[in-house]
Amino acid sequence: MSQRFVILDGSSLMYRAFYALPPLTDSQGEPTNAIFGFSNMLTKLLSELEPDALVIAFDKGKKTFRTERYAAYKGTRDKTPEELLAQIPLLHEFAAAFGISFIEKERYEADDIIGTLATKAAAAGHDVMVVTGDKDALQLVRPNLRVMLTKKGISELKAYDEAVFTEEYGFEPLRMIDLKGLMGDTSDNIPGVPGVGPKTATKLLIEYGTLENVLAHIADISGKKLKERLTENREQAILSKELATIELQVPELELQMDSYAITPDHARMKQFCDRYELKAVWKNFTKIYGAEGDGLFAGMDIPETVTLDLTYDRWEKEQAETMLAQAESLAVSGIFTGKAPFEQLEGLAVVTAPVGKAGFVAADTPAFSLVLAAMEQKPATVFELKRYYHAGLKAGNKYFDVKLAAYLLQPELARYELANLSHQYFPEQSVPEQFTDETEQAVWNARILGMLQDKLMAELTSLGMKDLYETVELPLVEVLAAMEQNGVYVNRAHLERKAAEVGSKIAEIQQDIYTLAGMEFNINSPKQLGEVLFERLGLPPTKKTKTGYSTNAEVLESLRFQHPIVEQILAYRMWTKLKSTYLDGIGELIHPESGRVHTSFNQTVTATGRLSSSDPNLQNIPVRTEEGKTIRALFEPGAGYDCLLSADYSQIELRLLAHMSGDASFIDAFCQNQDIHARTAAEVFDVPFAEVTPDLRRKAKAVNFGIVYGISDYGLSRDLHIPKKEAAEYIKNYFARYPGVKKFLDDTVAEAHETGGVKTLYGRRRELPAIKSRNFMQRSLAERMAMNTPIQGTAADIIKLAMIDAYKRLQAAGVKSRMLLQVHDELVLETTQEELEQVRAILKESMEHVANLSVPLVIDIHSGKDWAEAK
Repeated sequence: MSQRFVILDGSSLMYRAFYALPPLTDSQGEPTNAIFGFSNMLTKLLSELEPDALVIAFDKGKKTFRTERYAAYKGTRDKTPEELLAQIPLLHEFAAAFGISFIEKERYEADDIIGTLATKAAAAGHDVMVVTGDKDALQLVRPNLRVMLTKKGISELKAYDEAVFTEEYGFEPLRMIDLKGLMGDTSDNIPGVPGVGPKTATKLLIEYGTLENVLAHIADISGKKLKERLTENREQAILSKELATIELQVPELELQMDSYAITPDHARMKQFCDRYELKAVWKNFTKIYGAEGDGLFAGMDIPETVTLDLTYDRWEKEQAETMLAQAESLAVSGIFTGKAPFEQLEGLAVVTAPVGKAGFVAADTPAFSLVLAAMEQKPATVFELKRYYHAGLKAGNKYFDVKLAAYLLQPELARYELANLSHQYFPEQSVPEQFTDETEQAVWNARILGMLQDKLMAELTSLGMKDLYETVELPLVEVLAAMEQNGVYVNRAHLERKAAEVGSKIAEIQQDIYTLAGMEFNINSPKQLGEVLFERLGLPPTKKTKTGYSTNAEVLESLRFQHPIVEQILAYRMWTKLKSTYLDGIGELIHPESGRVHTSFNQTVTATGRLSSSDPNLQNIPVRTEEGKTIRALFEPGAGYDCLLSADYSQIELRLLAHMSGDASFIDAFCQNQDIHARTAAEVFDVPFAEVTPDLRRKAKAVNFGIVYGISDYGLSRDLHIPKKEAAEYIKNYFARYPGVKKFLDDTVAEAHETGGVKTLYGRRRELPAIKSRNFMQRSLAERMAMNTPIQGTAADIIKLAMIDAYKRLQAAGVKSRMLLQVHDELVLETTQEELEQVRAILKESMEHVANLSVPLVIDIHSGKDWAEAK
């Protein structure tokens, strides 16, 4: 008998649930937001899909048959947050209490479990639905098998059957693997063919059907460059297709429909929810099964919700004039097209206060300019102000950016969405399941924005962050918008030449590795590399996994000095990563009209207040290595400018540690302009200052920076390649010489335990709920965050203030020179020879005098024909 069989991609959905919701913890500091989000999604699925059978598939670990085939597979992904890892065991408990089958397999991903079960069930005539956030699963679509892709976090689903898929992509679902073979997949670090994007790949597949057929007809394909890329990367494309292909025959995984029926255990679920204080999860459960298990949806208790008034008028000029004249303030939500920083507004939804009338103006109507003018004159609340600056809104007015305010209040969130903020602050307000059109959604957005403004400003004020918001974060938006619009010039010919040079260098390193190994092997295969290092060359294995020897970065670093091949392998990994990330990828990011790369500066990503960048990410370029200089040399002054100028704070975090700790010896070293690492070496190792050797200075430098990040004796021993006992002695001597630093760090951790968070000098607050966790690892991590956040966060605040001041001074001076990039503690500008000294003076004034500290702030400032030379 045919059954409706729903398979959940637990790994994907858990990840999305974690990032879709704000941090939630129980009273002991245990994170629970992912479980809460997963429960909400499951409740909705069960009510809407009404499955007869259900399975949760989950990744077992990072080591799979794909990483054996290609070591770099998923190698560029950020480390999974500890707060999410801690909730995976909770998902196991939740599934067991719910009576849902939970399946994971060594060497296989959740995708493979899903593929095996789903295709077998579909072939047996069952109605199969796969729920996931991963587009890779679309290759599984076939008769009886639909894929439900999550949208907007986990709140919406789009169903793909064969017709929907073909209409959207233009080819059959199975060809998804050929698409990945051609274009690759940055999220999984599948290389594909460099320079081939989705449009080109789709065009080729529509014409030739499969990857293999494309490669067989290279001679018939137009475009010399495309032919060369396909020819040169033939094997890489085939490998990429293999990596993207979901395994449909996972061993020892049979379809057992009877065992997939949901068998809820009320007592076990109640115990689980009580233990982790998940009242909402228990409520979700009883909505479906009742408090005592008395039938589907028995005992359902749905609270009353209020739906916002979404009626609006399309304002003509006369009505707009009347409504705007009466308004004391506005809440505005735009409909945007295009990509930053070249976004355009198609229309604006406006809600006026105190009248509360909603209107909509299209960009091609006379009323549109009236609304923009009103926004520039009256208090206006928006979401993500920078987008409006890109679209033409003038800076100067005191706008209220809900996204920025929410970030300051909850800096741990990965994403900030109005629907989530609405649920958090106005739980009685319901979000429509779907809007009739973009305009209606914009009206809903504007109404919620108007309601949130007072709430968020009150919280900022009560937490002492109103001044931080108004003097640092809000004025910085204008600066970042200008920098994004400026972009930075990349010489395309130089880029291609460097890519070829680095490709040759990688080939040389590869050959050196083969020579040192005495054989050729797949360097990207951990299995083969482990066999070479630990069996053929006899190096001591420090760590083993279930599939063989570990060859991760930590293991290789520990072996660096034991055989020259290790140094070469590390170099190989560094160069291949930089080539794939920057040299192969940056060309597609050069804007065709400006000839520049317009990176995005992310103001609401890091929990410490630091800016990050994306497309391309400029934060991960090594600073003083040959590899880093190769990448930095690609960035040059554009037409009309002579050089790039780099201004970098000198040891700002250590200077802040000296100031915030009040340690007299530390402060004295900076005030005397001494070499702080040599001074520390003299203090810690008890030698005269003049007799400090380079090796002692190197060790002292590792201790200095390690202390800022709460380093342990184990961490220091690993960094310096010394015994743990010796590292512990260094740290002990350090604190004996700098007692003020020890007291400051201890007091900061104690404050975090007492208040649940820490602050910067400028009032930026970071909550650390895990500081009260029963889990030692989580608690220790939170304590290290408590030590570092006030220092790193204050450094972030200072450079933001310096950017704002320098931007204003450059504008007031009327110079052509302009700010292009901010990378951690460094600002990069493009300037002319005539203005060079004037700009140097502006930067020194802005950066060195932005804060009044007990130690001087100092910048290193250099110029050059490219970023590498300026750095």
